[in-house]
Amino acid sequence: MIGRDEIREFAREFQLDVHVVEKDYVLGWLLAGVAAEPELRESWIFKGGTCLKKCYFETYRFSEDLDFTLRDAKHLDQAFLVETFDRIGEWIYEQCGIELPRELRRFEFFKNPRGNPAVEGRVGYRGPHARAGDAPRIKLDLAADEVIVLDPVRRPVHHPYSDRPEEGIQVLCYAYEEVFAEKMRALAERQRPRDLYDVIHLHRRSESRQEATLVRSTLARKCEFKGIPVPTLRQLSDRPERQAIEAEWDQMLAHQLPVCPPFAEFWAELPRVFEWLEARREVARLPAIGAGFAPPTGGMDTGWRMPPMVTRWGYQTSLEAIRFAGANRLLVDLDYEAENGERSTRTIEPYALRRTNDGNILLFALRADSGATRAYRVDRILGARVLQRTFRPRFAVELTTGFTAGDVAHMSDRPRAASHAAFAPVRRAAARPARTLFCAPSGPTYIYECIYCHKRFNRKSMDGALNPHKDKRGWDCPGRTGVYKQTKY
Repeated sequence: MIGRDEIREFAREFQLDVHVVEKDYVLGWLLAGVAAEPELRESWIFKGGTCLKKCYFETYRFSEDLDFTLRDAKHLDQAFLVETFDRIGEWIYEQCGIELPRELRRFEFFKNPRGNPAVEGRVGYRGPHARAGDAPRIKLDLAADEVIVLDPVRRPVHHPYSDRPEEGIQVLCYAYEEVFAEKMRALAERQRPRDLYDVIHLHRRSESRQEATLVRSTLARKCEFKGIPVPTLRQLSDRPERQAIEAEWDQMLAHQLPVCPPFAEFWAELPRVFEWLEARREVARLPAIGAGFAPPTGGMDTGWRMPPMVTRWGYQTSLEAIRFAGANRLLVDLDYEAENGERSTRTIEPYALRRTNDGNILLFALRADSGATRAYRVDRILGARVLQRTFRPRFAVELTTGFTAGDVAHMSDRPRAASHAAFAPVRRAAARPARTLFCAPSGPTYIYECIYCHKRFNRKSMDGALNPHKDKRGWDCPGRTGVYKQTKY
C-alpha cells in the first residue's frame, strides 16, 4: 500500500481533497480485484463515468462509484456476492494492504423500473489515509438486464500510483461509442449535472467526432430498450429539469474537479453536440499551436510524447491543473519568472506541452489579452491558478489524450523534475516483484499461515514462500515463510 505522502502529493497535483484521491486509488485496486476473479472477468462489464475516468481519459472528473452490467443474472445473489467479495478482499489485502472489512460491506437487492432484479452495494475500505470515524465506502451498481449494443472491449485501467502492478490492470468495459450513447440517454432520462458535463466533455474529444453515426445508432437502440424517444435539443430545453441542473451544478461537481467550470458554457454547447450527432454539422479541425513560431535554441524533441496518464510531474506548480484547464476550456493565471529574473502574472489559454532537445518542457499558450503565442518553460512557472473564465479555442487543445494499453509502458519516460529548491523531485517507489494479476480458473487452493503475524494466504501451488506484507493491524511483517494449513477444492 502506498503511503500518505504519495496521496498528499497527488492531491496537490490534482488540487483536490486527499480523500477524493484516496478513493480513486482504492477504486483502481477494487477493479483489479474484480479482474482477478475468473467468474467476473468475462461477465462483469464496466461502464459509466468512472469507466471514462479510469479506462479512457486521464484528465476527467473524479468519480466515486463502480457501475457494471452483468452477463450472468445468477451473480445477483446474496451468497454469491458475499463469498466473491470475501475472496476479492483477501486478494487486495495480500497484494497491497488495503482492507475491505466484511462488516463494512452490504448488498441491497431491489426491482428496477423494468421489474428485474438489481443490486446496490456498499464496500467500505481502510486505505493509506485512514481517517477517524466511519470508514469511507464505494458504491456498486449491478444490473443484468441492460442491452449491450456493441462488443465490449478490454481496456487498461488508469492507476498512476507507485504500487501499480507491473503487468497493469485490465477490465472488460463498454466500447467508447456505447459509453457516449449511454451518457446521451442518461441526460435525456434523468438530467443530472454530471451527465451534461460528461456529454460536453466527450464531444470535445477529437476521438468522438468521427463516430457520430455509430453513437447515433447505438443511442437509438438504447432508447428503444428503455421505451423513451431519442433525445432532441428541444426536448431537453423545454423540460423543467434544466433549472435543477443549473441549481445543483456546483454542489454535485465541485468536489470532483479542481475548479467547477461555468454551467452556462456547458449548456450553450449542447446545440453543437446535437448538430454533430444528427449529421447537420461537421466539426472543423483546428490547427496545432506553434506553426511559424521560432523554435528554441537546440530545437524541439519531436519524438517526445506527453504522458497520457495523470502524472506526478515533480514541478513546483501543478501541471495537471493546467491540463485540466485546457480540457475544460478555462483560462489560467500564470505566475512566471523570466530568464532575467523578472516575475509577472499573465492570463493565458493553455494548449500544449512539448519538450526541447535539451530536456526542457514548454507550455505553449496564447496570451488572453493580446492573442500572442508564447512558450513558457515549465520549470520557471511559479504558480498556476485555474479561473472560472472560459475561452473559445483557436488551436487544437493537445493537453489531454485518451490512452491505450501501449501507453502504460510509455509511462517510464517521465519528464525531467524541476530544479526549484522549494520542491523536491518525486522519487519513484522501488520496483515491486512481478505479480500474477489473474487467478487460475480451477484447481485446489493451498492455504498458508505466516509464522510471524499468523495472517493466512491462498496459493494455487504448494509454495509457502511469502513476500513482506501488512499484518491485520496494518504493520509491516517480514513474511518469508508460511506454514501449510489446509487445502480447499
